[in-house]
This record gives sequence, structure tokens and C-alpha cells, in this order.
Amino acid sequence: MDFTGQRVAVIGTGSSAIQSIPIIAEQAAQLTVFQRTANYSIPARNAPLSLERVKAIKARYPEFRAEAKQTPPGIHAVFNPDSVLDATAEEQFAAFEDRWQQGGLIFMGAYGNLMLSQEANDVPANFVRDKIRATVKDPAVAERLCPTNLIGAKRLCVDTNYYATFNRDNVALIDIKQHPIQEITANAVRLADQEVEIDALVIATGFDAMTGAITSVDIRGRDGAKLQERWAGGPSSYLGLAMADFPNLFTITGPGSPSVFTNMLPTIEQHVDWVADCIGYMKARNHTCIEAEPEAEQAWWAHVQEVAAVGLKSTTDSWYVGANVEGKPRVFMPYLGGYPEYCRRSEQVAADGYTGFAFS
Repeated sequence: MDFTGQRVAVIGTGSSAIQSIPIIAEQAAQLTVFQRTANYSIPARNAPLSLERVKAIKARYPEFRAEAKQTPPGIHAVFNPDSVLDATAEEQFAAFEDRWQQGGLIFMGAYGNLMLSQEANDVPANFVRDKIRATVKDPAVAERLCPTNLIGAKRLCVDTNYYATFNRDNVALIDIKQHPIQEITANAVRLADQEVEIDALVIATGFDAMTGAITSVDIRGRDGAKLQERWAGGPSSYLGLAMADFPNLFTITGPGSPSVFTNMLPTIEQHVDWVADCIGYMKARNHTCIEAEPEAEQAWWAHVQEVAAVGLKSTTDSWYVGANVEGKPRVFMPYLGGYPEYCRRSEQVAADGYTGFAFS
């Protein structure tokens, strides 16, 4: 959509907004950003790839993919297992500066314990806040853009010139915790103390992640069991793949699988390959029905929650726990054990004759 010459308002400062705001600001006559919670964002560093780099990767592409699958998020990068607290201030700065310049989500791979303690997490959080203050010229605006929560507990964002956009004369930032939105009219966003006139409104307030798409479908299982009702108190599944009482239903990267904590491409591929092999196993034995056993589902879901409790991700209100949707039960939904460990466990289930599944 072209916003050239328009007065635009964006409500939200999550991933979609952070990627959109710099582009809208270049087009709009005036852009007003309404922020509830400041988010951490790392430069994407998108750039044309040299022909030499493309050739080098394609020459060993199978090895490249295999190496990526050995990392916790399935991303081809170096993940340092050392403790940030054992490094000097100079070493810490050099490590984070190197990853800041590289760009992207590998930023949090600088050290291995960044999500295990507040003290460790403070180091990268302070680094990014210092970057924001160095980039945004107005100190008051810079402070409003500085997140106060843990870095990495919510989905880390990546951007191109997001913070620098707030140096533009045609961009304004409004904190809706200080100035709540009272009403949206045909041509304005009305606050308690002012009206912001607009020609276009972009609502970037997120979505019902992890479960919303599937519970929007009226899926019914054995004896009329409704998935919407089964998950009313929070989702559960076996391996993020299947649920008891819902025969022949597989969920690809569903709740209880690594899904959003990984590079989604290998994660989806692993699930599709697993399901295809399972169907082949059933066909060879003349099975026509498969579903998770209740005990296996309960045990796996307990394991998902146990792993999540080890780190800091489960301590923050985020869409990982359903906190972005009013009334949604607070349950930690993705599997935090990492891509290689998940693959090991799910492939062992298959090797053992699909333990935890009932066939008929």
C-alpha cells in the first residue's frame, strides 16, 4: 500500500510494525506511532549477496543445512556456550558489537546463559539500550524506545533503520500508557488530551499465535470432542503433533514443538517427514487410525512446561504464553529444548514403533 502524502498512524511496535514503520515514514506526510511496550530490535543487515558467497554456500548446501540442524534454533551460526558473566566488559562489548554488525537473531547466541539469569540478561539488554540512545537524537524519545523488560523473553525483532526513523521530522512517538487511546473515529485517533488526525490507520497489535488459527476451525474428534473446548484451558499435545481423541489429525509445528523458537523451514520439514514416515508405517501394517495416548500426551506436555521453567522466557508476558490475547489461558506453548533434542526424542518415538500412539 502506498501512503504517499498521507497522515498515518501505526498502533503497535511489535515485529510487523518495526519492519513497516521505516517504510511508511519514507512515504507519509506525517507518521504517528502509538507504543504500549517498547521492543528490542536488532539490525537485519539485509544486503545483496555477492556471487562468490552464493557459490560458496551452494557448493556445500547439504552440509550447510546439516550443520544448521545441529544448533538449538536450526540456524546456521556459531552459538557460544560460555557464560557472559565470565567475560570482561571489553570482551562482552566486542562479542555483542560483532553480532550487532552481523545483524539478525544470532545476536543472542553471543553467550550461552543470556536467558538463564537476570544478571546475565542485563548485559545484552544494556548494550541494546545504549545503541538506541546513541541512535535517537532526542533523549526523551530515546528513553521511550528503550525496553525495560528482558531481552529475548519476547520475540526478538529485526529491522532496517527502525530506531533512526524517529529522528525524522515527520515521525512522532506517543506512549499510550501515558496517553491512552480513548476512541478511533473516521479521521482521528482521540486521546484524553489530544486528537491525532489521520488519513490511514495501521493496526499492528499482533494475533492469536500458536493456537488461534487451528481453534478458529471447528475441529471435532472422537465422540464429537471439540478441539476448541479441549484447549479452552490451554493447549496440550504429544510432541506438538497429535492429541488424544483426535484420530488422524497431525498438527505441523503445533504447541509443544520447537516451532517459533527455531528456523521454521527445517522444523516444518522434520514434521512433514515424520508424518509421512508414520503414514507409511501405518500403511505397511494396514492401520487406518492413529491418535496420541492420553498418558503420553500428558507426560510430554509436562516435559514442555518443565523445560520452559528452567529459563527466563516463561517469566515474561508474551505471546509464547498467550499474554497478548485477553482471556487466553497462560500456558507456555513452544518447546524450549532445542531443535536437535526434539528431533532426537521424536525420532526415537518412531524408531520404537511410535510409542505413545494408539493404532487401530
